[in-house]
Amino acid sequence: MAVLIECVPNFSEGRDRARLDAIVGAMQRDGVYLLDCEMDADHNRSVVTLVGEREPLLAAMLAGIGKAAELIDLNLQRGAHPRLGATDVVPFIPIEGTTLENCVQMAHELGQQVWQRYRIPVYFYEAAATRPERVNLENIRRGQFEAIREEIQSLESRRPDVGDPRCHPTAGAVVIGARSFLVAYNVYLQTTDVGIAKKIAKAVRFSSGGFRAVKAIGLEVRGQAQVSMNLTDTAITPMATVFEFVKREAARYGVLVQSSEIVGLVPRRAMEDAAAWYLQVENFDPSLILENRLAAVRGGATGGATGSAALPSAGQAAVGALRCGVEPFLDQLAAPTAVPGGGSAAAAAGAMAASLAEMVAGLSRGKKAYAEFDGELGSALATLAALRQELTAAIDTDAASYQEVVAAFKARKNAMTVQNSASLPKATSEAVVLALRAAAGVPLRVAQCAAEVGALIQALRGKTNPRMASDLTVAMALGRAAVEGALANVEINLESLEAEDPAAEAPATEDNTRFLAETRAAAAALRNRLQSMA
Repeated sequence: MAVLIECVPNFSEGRDRARLDAIVGAMQRDGVYLLDCEMDADHNRSVVTLVGEREPLLAAMLAGIGKAAELIDLNLQRGAHPRLGATDVVPFIPIEGTTLENCVQMAHELGQQVWQRYRIPVYFYEAAATRPERVNLENIRRGQFEAIREEIQSLESRRPDVGDPRCHPTAGAVVIGARSFLVAYNVYLQTTDVGIAKKIAKAVRFSSGGFRAVKAIGLEVRGQAQVSMNLTDTAITPMATVFEFVKREAARYGVLVQSSEIVGLVPRRAMEDAAAWYLQVENFDPSLILENRLAAVRGGATGGATGSAALPSAGQAAVGALRCGVEPFLDQLAAPTAVPGGGSAAAAAGAMAASLAEMVAGLSRGKKAYAEFDGELGSALATLAALRQELTAAIDTDAASYQEVVAAFKARKNAMTVQNSASLPKATSEAVVLALRAAAGVPLRVAQCAAEVGALIQALRGKTNPRMASDLTVAMALGRAAVEGALANVEINLESLEAEDPAAEAPATEDNTRFLAETRAAAAALRNRLQSMA
């Protein structure tokens, strides 16, 4: 099997085409293919997409980093996007015939070469991170070039993973890592108020209690507010879910979404999922797409066979589909492991409540007896579909947030084995607190979504077929269970957060106090709403 690795270097130059052409030209190698190159003058940043085999790709990147250091001076460079280096970030992504672990090795090897050749200090992130607090790129890039230039010399927490504690005078530092495929996705708002974009970014990103596999910041671009996002796994959180959430959050501030954009490349499945969601195609499956079906036939053909026998009929596909869909999750839930647990089960209950309500609304919409409610039913269907998507994604998000809490506690425990607790790095306790906050934020959002589902279920009574009243009763029971179960998970995480000793270099005590108060107030409001979900 051929080995194919993707690399998506981001360079801090988006205005001078000649400079970018020189950088891309330096990376030309046999066995390395340029798939895409996008310049953005407002961000003053370019995103290049390369694929190739291991050795030529490493050689290409080393040359590109050197050329960028030669041509870009960060003391003069300004743009909307945060940056740490002339070559700001270099992720390796496994595509075919390789693994994420192999890409981690590539990242570490390139880091050593960059320091040895150009004397540019290197930080490792995502799967290549050597410290838990450096998994997230935003933690490394905090304060940008101007801050790291000073702090790299004086703060142990800011020292590079490779190289001396000093920035390259013009090229800064470079962040190198390994990760899965991500989609760079931006949404433009019809406002110049970047504060609104920042509030929406905080609500949507996972680190502050939003969606799993979403990173987000608010920026001003071309005089408009922009929510700039990285979607690190569109199977967990689809693009349509993110877009609809941003649109709903913007509406809370009286703002409309103007447009969205994809920077770089996007997997076909991500676009298929978005199209299926917006078109509301019943029983959609990727095999319904002509090109996918042809690929399946060609891939399944052997010898003189046509390959059509490998494609099941609609009837065959339906046999056992209900059990096959739910049994793996139930098996995981029953397993003697901590995840998935009650939080995931609450999210699943909420998703089922939304699904049942969708079914009732969908079967009543378009019928003559309910024609006067057609508009309301259509609106309910759209909202329920968005809530179902969000609650479904939260099944995995809740489990992942718990694992991040465990990882943060483990990292702190490991740090305590090599030094006394009084001198623990501030970041180890910060990581615990942030993980606990996120772990409380996920079930809080589940409870909010499930409460919205409950309100819609109540609104459907009297506007839908009365013979489906029992389905709405089941949906409401599931919705109540989702709210109640999710709030129990919120509280247990808040109790753990309260138990954290502020003296252990955690974030400011008053910041934690405010977070606890705001979250408990939101939970109390949801408990009041629970009383009306009959």
